[in-house]
Amino acid sequence: MNLKKGSKIVLDNCLGIKRDEDVLIVTDEIELNIGKALYEEAKNIGAEAVLAIMKERDVSGEEPPRNIAEAMRNSDVVICVTDKSLTHTNAKINAVKNGARVATMPGISERMFSQGPIMADYTEVEKLTLKITKLLTKAKTARICKNGSTLTMSLENRDGIPSTGVYRKSGMSGNLPSGEAYIAPVEGTAEGEIVIDGSMVGAGKLSEPLYLKISNGKLEKMKGKDSGKFEFLFDNEKNLNVGELGIGTNPMAKVTGIILEDEKVYGTVHIAFGTNSSFGGTIKADCHIDGVILNPDLYLDDNLIISKGKFVI
Repeated sequence: MNLKKGSKIVLDNCLGIKRDEDVLIVTDEIELNIGKALYEEAKNIGAEAVLAIMKERDVSGEEPPRNIAEAMRNSDVVICVTDKSLTHTNAKINAVKNGARVATMPGISERMFSQGPIMADYTEVEKLTLKITKLLTKAKTARICKNGSTLTMSLENRDGIPSTGVYRKSGMSGNLPSGEAYIAPVEGTAEGEIVIDGSMVGAGKLSEPLYLKISNGKLEKMKGKDSGKFEFLFDNEKNLNVGELGIGTNPMAKVTGIILEDEKVYGTVHIAFGTNSSFGGTIKADCHIDGVILNPDLYLDDNLIISKGKFVI
């Protein structure tokens, strides 16, 4: 795998790194090879690059150490290449508020740097992502249907967020590789049942579906082969909050068990439990756990947007 080629795409095409900019690469021992490759390429560009290595976090959404959070806040560009996600942390929020361009790559694999979603046509990905984002912002309700199950939620007065893969302006942020539009549903409004059959953070690619019952905006029951892996959600009521509705827009992405790629798969829908305070919600929980739904039907304000995994807009 050629990590140099992928690093150049990330730093040049996606983030537009300039000479003398303060660039912080936050990594852990699991993702250290990619972290080092990004650091070396940032130095080659002429940036003032710093590589910060931290202990692996226990769950996605857990805050990094205070000294790293402070360094993030004071950098021009921050790249988080870690096993667990820093996307929905206060450290990331504060860095963006202070003007940093932030790219997060939770669970990134070396394959993604040489083929797959990092190689998508991001001009087209950006177009579709922005279109879906506008629809999410405009919509008052969403309805997801899959295998006879239906989950509804309110989106009223919430703004959609685009993750296009192109973050060249101060204060822009998102995942890399990218391609999704997402939104924080109104807390307490999600109601119904849904099938998670693609992947889920903490279980990876699913061999059998998970069946979820949701009431008053919170996860009430989960059944399925891997359901025991998510008992920790019930340790904190905030973890049970339906915190996100997301839509994948990257045609080069595949379901691999790594949520960074899985939630970008073209025509999929994902929901997440836990924290959403970083993108317009009100909940700060212990985690942010995404689950991907394959080939769903998605309605926004009763308008069909996705039919069995195919965009119909």
